[in-house]
Amino acid sequence: MDHQAPRPVAANSYAAGAFRYYPYVMAAFVAILLLSNIIGASKPSYLPLPGGGQWAFGAGVLFFPISYILGDVLTEVYGYAHARRVIWTGFAALAFMAVMAAVVVALPPAQGWPGQEAYEFVFGNSWRIVLASMAAFWAGEFANAFVLAKMKLLTRGRMLWTRTIGSTVVGQGLDSLIFYPLAFYGLAGWPVEQLWQVILSQWAIKTAWEALLTPFTYWAVNFLKRREGVDVFDEQTDFSPFGHS
Repeated sequence: MDHQAPRPVAANSYAAGAFRYYPYVMAAFVAILLLSNIIGASKPSYLPLPGGGQWAFGAGVLFFPISYILGDVLTEVYGYAHARRVIWTGFAALAFMAVMAAVVVALPPAQGWPGQEAYEFVFGNSWRIVLASMAAFWAGEFANAFVLAKMKLLTRGRMLWTRTIGSTVVGQGLDSLIFYPLAFYGLAGWPVEQLWQVILSQWAIKTAWEALLTPFTYWAVNFLKRREGVDVFDEQTDFSPFGHS
């Protein structure tokens, strides 16, 4: 079946409901965001180095960058304003997850249930970690979307790879620089040297992931632009995180 070629349009020309695939990309974004925060955010792992040393990194780095790739796709295809709705949706989902985890962990377990201690260890993150995660996500995602949308205007829609990687360098760098110091600075088991190793590792690995998956990003962007029939440019967009256009 043929699909119409994408045509350049202003970001405010379409409501979110006019797009067929937008809800699915939003759902994938939020699912990956929640799962990467539940499963891997607070576990430090390492790579062995020659000579017996170790290089530490956060385990969540293996999957969390996929949410940034989807964020790039959202901004590139649907524009900053539609990406902003998804970012706020993800932020609300993180807040609900934090409240739900706190309530469920605090409930007294049924007599004889052996899993309370393990449950508290896995889901009982301190509010410091929760708030750090939410602040880092909010700042990093909005920076990522802003840089990509502005670079799209500057490049007139050419050289997609420059803005996907460039926006990731800014957004992921900000995310890592905010989350780890706010969440773990001064805690036992997180010496300052390891903290900086994890920050730099997160930044480098996330950016490398973005570069490595550039062919997938190109495929997803081209697929969605063809199917939706538009190529959104943020020429008259309000770039405030709290804006509406």
